[in-house]
Amino acid sequence: MTVNVQIGDIVQLRKKHPCGSDRWEIVRLGVDIGLVCQGCRRRVLLPRSLFNKRLKAVVSAGQ
Repeated sequence: MTVNVQIGDIVQLRKKHPCGSDRWEIVRLGVDIGLVCQGCRRRVLLPRSLFNKRLKAVVSAGQ
């Protein structure tokens, strides 16, 4: 299952980040998905397959 997401979307993942936030902004699309934590602003890269497994909901659409 692939989810149609765009740069700027805010998504909720199943697991919380160590800072306590579970909301992420998408900043890069490709084979890897670039995410920025909305709590502490840390940047991470997830492979698209892992991102699709961990995605819980699209909170808000950007742009």
